Amino acid sequence: MTVLIDPPHWPGPRGLMWSHLVSDHTLDELHDFAALLGVPERAFDRDHYDVPETVHTRAVSLGAEAVSSRELLRRLVAAGLRRRKRHLPR
Repeated sequence: MTVLIDPPHWPGPRGLMWSHLVSDHTLDELHDFAALLGVPERAFDRDHYDVPETVHTRAVSLGAEAVSSRELLRRLVAAGLRRRKRHLPR
């Protein structure tokens, strides 16, 4: 039962770099942790929250485990929580 966060390597809005916040246990755990951080629900995308670099240190101080992006994805898939985008036929 762990919330994971990867390094802020993804460029995003407001000129900030962004991280992914996931759980390797349940989405409920993830939603509870995001609420504790003050991350808005609109930041949730299928199986993770996109969080700005300004949140990374606080997430870790509250108990999120800092891992590489590769490790985050591996653990998300292993937990059965990965939800890929569906590509619609054109």
